[in-house]
Amino acid sequence: MDIIIRNARILTMDQNDTEYDRADILIANGIIEKIGPDVAASVEPGNARIIDGEGKLVMPGLINAHFHSPVNFLKGALVDAPLELYMLYEVPPLQCKTVDSEFAYARTMLGAVELLKQGVTTNHDDCFFVPVPTDEEVNAVMNAYTDAGIRASVTLCQVNVREYEKYPFLYELLPDDIRSEMENVPLLSTEELVGHYETFINRWHGTADNRIRCSISCSAPQRVTPDCLRALDDLSRKYDIPYKMHILETKLQRVLGQVKHGKSFIQYVKDEGVLTDRSVVIHSVWVDDDDIAAMAESGCSVIHNPISNLKIGSGVMPFRRLKEAGINIALGIDEVPVDDGCNLWTVGKTAGLVHKIADPEYRNWPHEDEILDMLTRGGARSMGLQDQVGMLAEGYRADMLLIDLDTLPFTPLHNLKRALVFCENGGSLKMTIVDGRIVVEDGEVLNVDEAALRAQIRGYASRLKTELEQMTVSADRLAPYYREMYLKAVSCDVGMNRWAGPMMP
Repeated sequence: MDIIIRNARILTMDQNDTEYDRADILIANGIIEKIGPDVAASVEPGNARIIDGEGKLVMPGLINAHFHSPVNFLKGALVDAPLELYMLYEVPPLQCKTVDSEFAYARTMLGAVELLKQGVTTNHDDCFFVPVPTDEEVNAVMNAYTDAGIRASVTLCQVNVREYEKYPFLYELLPDDIRSEMENVPLLSTEELVGHYETFINRWHGTADNRIRCSISCSAPQRVTPDCLRALDDLSRKYDIPYKMHILETKLQRVLGQVKHGKSFIQYVKDEGVLTDRSVVIHSVWVDDDDIAAMAESGCSVIHNPISNLKIGSGVMPFRRLKEAGINIALGIDEVPVDDGCNLWTVGKTAGLVHKIADPEYRNWPHEDEILDMLTRGGARSMGLQDQVGMLAEGYRADMLLIDLDTLPFTPLHNLKRALVFCENGGSLKMTIVDGRIVVEDGEVLNVDEAALRAQIRGYASRLKTELEQMTVSADRLAPYYREMYLKAVSCDVGMNRWAGPMMP
């Protein structure tokens, strides 16, 4: 069904930052056909849905540029710890059991529903499969995104090196029995992983009228072999799709690069020839000026995940230095357990706040227009969708939000962009439109029986409790060795600091 929105305030986020105090939008066949004052006056509505935009704001849908859906059931479940210990409890390195399709579908759908209800119209899911991907689980994930009505790009975020190869000092610290168990965990060869990707891309890329797409991920350069790192880049080039890689999220990773390669992982991927304009560098916290220059030269995008970086103590990304270098930056939730929700509005607000403790020069602090750019255009560019979504413009896909301005966050309304970044939390959302289809209206997700979904997931309570207990036992066994490794790494001098403390005296 076509849609006509009349008499709305419109924030386009286009190249000219066009705003309309009162204008119309015509949507036909999933495309923004016309936008501007009174463009609906001479149009016969026919069977189109007429939406009264009086007192409402229309703006582009939010783009969550980084996500891991396989941990959607771990909201509020884990005790905070540095990444290297935290991951023991959410992705146990000795786990060998895969999940069934019903479980994977519900898990993915839960995240999609929450994202849509918070105004996220596009999600970039760096989806890992433990220990290896199966057609059953992969297809369940993709079917859930298709059915939810969200726009999504999904990767197969797989490692293909042994657990102890991903960290500095760990091999020597582990007892022989644990090293032996790690060596028995199934791994994919480069050829097998590329084969999975070819099947995945041929089956899913461009489906649902191009709403569902595939991307490439190596997880992180230290988590795959060099030949795999390059082979995945070849796939990214072949299909012209993004290549995601977690790089320098933590100080320990900075130390690992020096120990293993004598250089940072940004310089490593540059030297391997895989740092390109298709690259999506996730986190980029412990980078130096040479790394920033290399990223800027490559044309890559960086995904900033400020709540994640705070929750597990990774540090504060040098935002202004990246921005001044001309690097495209987008924002991400990262995953449910390091956000304890799916609220990208909160991520945007946090990005607008956290850098104020990292730089006393207040003119360097992020501005609200920069935050909104990262939430929309920056996310689109990072996903290779900059000509399709991320702004409201004629010819673009109709992904947009209808926000009620007669709500507390906008009362009184002094500055629209500032209110969106620092006051709004998603509660003013009236409607989410993806690809010209209304998928959320007045708090109800139209494509999903949310009550039935919640009931289904509550039915997993015993299973989830048992699995969490088993994961905790496994992680507790490994944690002393990882803690020793972590403390040794953070004691190393890497010539920089990305933490706000310790406060002295």
